[in-house]
Amino acid sequence: MARPAFRDILTKYRKAITQSYKWRDEDGYDDLWNRMIDLYRGRHYDQYEDDDRALVNMAFSTINVIAPSVSVNHPKIIVGARRPEDGDRAVVTEAIINYWWRQYECQKEIRRAVDDYLIVGHGWLKTGYKFEEEEREKPREQVEEAGEVEEGQEQEEVSLETELIVTEDRPFIERVSPFDIFVDPEATSIENMKWIAQRIRRPLLEVQNDKRYNKAARQQATASRYSKWSSEERKPRMSRDAQDAYCDVIEFYDLKKNTMAVFCDGGDSFLINPMEVPFAFGHPFVMMRNYDVPEHFYPIGELEAIEPLQQELNETRTQMMNHRKRFSRKWLYKESAFDVDGRSALESTEDNVLVPVIGDENLGGVIQPMPAIVNPPEMYNISNQAMADMDRISGVAEFMRGGVSEIRRTATESAMIQDAMNARTSDKLAEVERCIAECARRLIGLAQQFMTGDQVVRVVGSGAMPIWIQFDRDYIAGNFDFEVEAGSTQPVNESFRRQMALQMVDAMAPFVSAGVVDMGALARHVLQFGFGVKTPEAFLAAPQAPAGQPPMGPEQGMLPPGEAPMPPEGAGVPPEMLSQMLAQGGQPPMM
Repeated sequence: MARPAFRDILTKYRKAITQSYKWRDEDGYDDLWNRMIDLYRGRHYDQYEDDDRALVNMAFSTINVIAPSVSVNHPKIIVGARRPEDGDRAVVTEAIINYWWRQYECQKEIRRAVDDYLIVGHGWLKTGYKFEEEEREKPREQVEEAGEVEEGQEQEEVSLETELIVTEDRPFIERVSPFDIFVDPEATSIENMKWIAQRIRRPLLEVQNDKRYNKAARQQATASRYSKWSSEERKPRMSRDAQDAYCDVIEFYDLKKNTMAVFCDGGDSFLINPMEVPFAFGHPFVMMRNYDVPEHFYPIGELEAIEPLQQELNETRTQMMNHRKRFSRKWLYKESAFDVDGRSALESTEDNVLVPVIGDENLGGVIQPMPAIVNPPEMYNISNQAMADMDRISGVAEFMRGGVSEIRRTATESAMIQDAMNARTSDKLAEVERCIAECARRLIGLAQQFMTGDQVVRVVGSGAMPIWIQFDRDYIAGNFDFEVEAGSTQPVNESFRRQMALQMVDAMAPFVSAGVVDMGALARHVLQFGFGVKTPEAFLAAPQAPAGQPPMGPEQGMLPPGEAPMPPEGAGVPPEMLSQMLAQGGQPPMM
């Protein structure tokens, strides 16, 4: 069978993208996601009206209660070796990935994906490798040392040589918009999809001048859309200026053939011809899924279930507001019974004003209040009922939103309610931690595959006494397991943390008397994790041996404090570096 031409493959890929567009449009996914985003940001009405309308944005409150509880802090990523010979490298790799996570602000991208995950129902993350070089002139001093400048030669007469400087050589992680990811319409899960693609919207002129693409293909690229904000007028207009043209570049991954290709609108050639996926782990996308729906690929988010209740709440509050505006007390009076002074006194807003009445008529027939139509009190309870239903559906209690419950509960009842709510939060937290661990695994895998030179990283140590090492990809070579320390991304309760540290001291008291507890290590733990002291060593005195006795040696088979076990031969990590790391870390690697 003849091998299909690139033109036929391109036609097939474009047809697949068109089918995915049609699927999302007919099933209303794009419209749904836009509605959920508008619901979150407070745009609950489709059009403007002259009448006043109330808006109580409980959707905003729901998302901003859940999101900080699962992704507010930097994670503590734990790396475990799958083979005994990789034990020492796992120590270095764990320190590197945690440093990279902070240094390259990976948590910022995770937070953005978590917002998509909660609002839309799913979030996308993409991992890749960034390598950039910059051509710079060599310094004059370096040229002079090389003997390339003659004595007395003017600086203007010197033609300085240039050199390539690597400015970026690292893996990265980024959030991708749910609207820019297209998948196989027949898929019901990530495991059975045949292809996945990303849309990257770039300026047309930038695509045409990008030398990484095939020359013929980029010259045939056409505009997918034009910016509507290019006009200087107050109202936006569609521009046809080439400066305002944008091109949709499609990065297509064929999962059955394990190939990737890049193409855009216009022409019959690929910007990058189909080739084997360059990543050892396959396609670079990680999906964060919220509530799965059987036999449907896309999950649902937090707001889709409470959207009708949010609209009902807005409608109820609008009716209450309009009713209060329309309510005004009116009086029926006999006009002939009051002269000008009497009517002025009657209309006055001052207190204790005398109102003169003309004639000797019965005052009960002169003036009386006009009956007013008052809504039943039960109508005002609909608002509270709608908010209670939202809390029940979303699993976010009133006190979690910052309110005070009107029902007085015992401590046991409050604890049971809190445990029930924590079950949902724990489920979301587990999904976030799974995605973080998967991203960490891919970042290290990319570094193992593509890192070219040496890098410097702070691996262990406190802020006052950091330890910096220079490493290359041989230091992180190995087969590792990645997981996130449970609860490390949740907000820290200072009082609870201190209470737990003190309870740990009480629990260890019987073991202290038995002599099986290292009091120095226990004190460091309490100061560092219970009270947030960054340099606990400053508060601890070095242990001293009794007078007249030499320091006691380690027991048989045990290592003295601060001394690291020797790594296996050929492990690739210097023993002196491991000794420094383990002296401050306190835990030797599992061999």
